[in-house]
Amino acid sequence: MRVGVRLGIDVGKARIGVAKCDAHGMIATPVETVARDLEGSTDIERIGALIAEYEVIECVVGLPLNMQGQHTASTDDALGFAHRIAALGTDVRLVDERLSTVTAWGQLHATGKNHKKGRGVIDQAAAVVILQHAIDAERLRGEPTGTVLPGTQQEETTS
Repeated sequence: MRVGVRLGIDVGKARIGVAKCDAHGMIATPVETVARDLEGSTDIERIGALIAEYEVIECVVGLPLNMQGQHTASTDDALGFAHRIAALGTDVRLVDERLSTVTAWGQLHATGKNHKKGRGVIDQAAAVVILQHAIDAERLRGEPTGTVLPGTQQEETTS
């Protein structure tokens, strides 16, 4: 297992859920929900500030595929945001996030939160699900899961 903090990113149309894991990749925890700024750059600036604050080695971005594993408009949006993160100089890994929000809602319901109470944290909870899956899979397989975003440092060093 690689050592270093990772951020989990759940890209939505209105909000971006952010989670982080400890340096040993044991547990993912919620960080915050960042408002999307489709016309400006405050969202990517905030992600950049979190990357610097936590000294992140990699961002794990959820890739929203449809149930057949095909790209959708949401997939393209997440890929675009992943490229914006990579432009900050941070390595980015893409992981399949199918059903992450459904799983997150199930976990929130189990803690007694309903849709109205959970709306403010669902994006963070989905980011936790995405990141926890990635670090669990890496620990189990002995290698990172997902796909390295082309053009990032990791891709260039593993080619």
